[in-house]
Parts: sequence; structure tokens; C-alpha cells
Amino acid sequence: MTAPAETPTRSGTLVHVAYVLRENPVTALSFALFAFFLGSALVGPMLVPYDPLATEAAIALQAPSAAHWFGTDSLGRDVFSRVIVATRLDLVISVAAVALSFVVGSVLGAVAGYRGGWTDIVLNRVLDTIMAFPLFVLAMGIVAALGNSVANIIYATAIINVPFYARLVRAEVNIRREAGFTQAAKLAGNSDARVVAFHIFPNALPPMMVQVSLNLGWAILNAAGLSFIGLGVRPPTPEWGIMVAEGANFIVSGEWWLALFPGLWLMLAVFTFNLMGDGLRDIVDPRRRT
Repeated sequence: MTAPAETPTRSGTLVHVAYVLRENPVTALSFALFAFFLGSALVGPMLVPYDPLATEAAIALQAPSAAHWFGTDSLGRDVFSRVIVATRLDLVISVAAVALSFVVGSVLGAVAGYRGGWTDIVLNRVLDTIMAFPLFVLAMGIVAALGNSVANIIYATAIINVPFYARLVRAEVNIRREAGFTQAAKLAGNSDARVVAFHIFPNALPPMMVQVSLNLGWAILNAAGLSFIGLGVRPPTPEWGIMVAEGANFIVSGEWWLALFPGLWLMLAVFTFNLMGDGLRDIVDPRRRT
């Protein structure tokens, strides 16, 4: 009996997504770029023409050519292969950090907004303390204290992003906890957790989707920035920030391609996530389905 009921729902969701993409060409472009980066992360390492870690001194610092599309670096490694392979690591760091901060921030914000009182006061003071620091400096301190591993970069990025989601959810829950539909859900016998999760929290999703897309781009920049100053992923692992840092030393001598192509890929990824915000908001906003 459930299969016929679920099919129209899935069909309606796909129709709504298609409508949003047709309505806004910029959103469609951002989703196409995201699909490109996702494909690069998933299958790119299997398709690149060279081993990103293989060195060959005889072809070091060659300019872009038919054999090496993005040229080679100072150790003779193919820059194109390294840029494509680095996509997976940078996306993993970004998505994992934002997902972790989304879950933790949503739970903390929902509890504070729904309970109020001392719970709300304590949480707000903690969030104020985190946001009192320059966020990149705080991430630097966390990674320096814990060690510059991929896991610690993810934790540091997640911690500095938690206040954004906690405050958004807290505001939405605080506004709607006494609304008519919330009271009706309580009278129907729903628990507080169910009321928050299924009746109040969905109203916070549209603005949170915008924040998610922005934070995905910022998380990539944060990881690249940490790697650029030596606190991120360790060489010789392919990573955009490391490649830009290594290439910066050769710009004066004319080897412009070493920093240009990793920096261009980094810029395009951040640009893609920033453009996706409005589209994600429209997709999850129930008011847009009418």
C-alpha cells in the first residue's frame, strides 16, 4: 500500500527540482559545476594520465603542453593530475566539516531555542566566545594544538562553523515554539523531540541551506589556507592550498602555471558553492512547492 503513495511524492520532488533549475539558469550552472567537481572527486583519480606523486627531474618545470595540460612542477610531477586528484581530498574535508557542524549546531540550537532559560543563556555565551575570535586564527590554533592531520582540520573547521547553524536554528525554533501548529502537534500527543524535529526544524532548513553552501566554499578556503601556511595537509599529498603555496615561490621566475591552475580550481569550487545557495533554499522551502 505504501509504494503507490511514495511514487507520486518522489515524482513531485523531481518535478520541483527540475522547475527550480529551469527557473534560475545560474542555479542550473552551479549544479552543473558541482556535478563536475563531484565527478572529478569520484572518478578523477582513476582517469588522470599520470601518477600525481611520481617525480621525474628531466621534465621539471615544463610549461603547459599537449603532454602535460597544466605543465609540471619543480619535481616533474604533472600539475593537471595533482589538481584533479586534490579535488577528492578538498571536497571530503569541506563536506565532512560542514556536515558535522550542521548536525551539532542544529541540535544545540534546537535545544536552546525550545527550552530557553539557562540552557539558552549558556549556549549563547559559548557561541559568543567562539565568534569573538577571528575564525581562521581560531582554526589555526586548534590545528596547531591537535596536529595538522586531515581529521583535525575537519574538527577545527566544524567547530568554527557550529555557531552559524546553532544561531539560525535557535532563532527559528524560538519564534515557532508557541505557534499554532506547534501547539496542535503537542495536543496530538507528539513528544517535544518529535515536535522540534518534524514540525519546527523543517522551517529552518531554507536559510540553513544557504548557509551550508556558503560554508562549503569557506571550508575549502579554510583547508587551503591552513595548507598554504603549513598547518594543513602535509606534502607531497595533492591539495590545492599546498600547490598554490609551492607555486608562489616560482611566480617571479616565470613559472606561472604552478600557482595559477590550482588557484583557479580553488576559486571555481568556492564560486560554485556560493552560487548553489539560492537553489538549495528554493528546493527545500515548502512554500516554493505551491
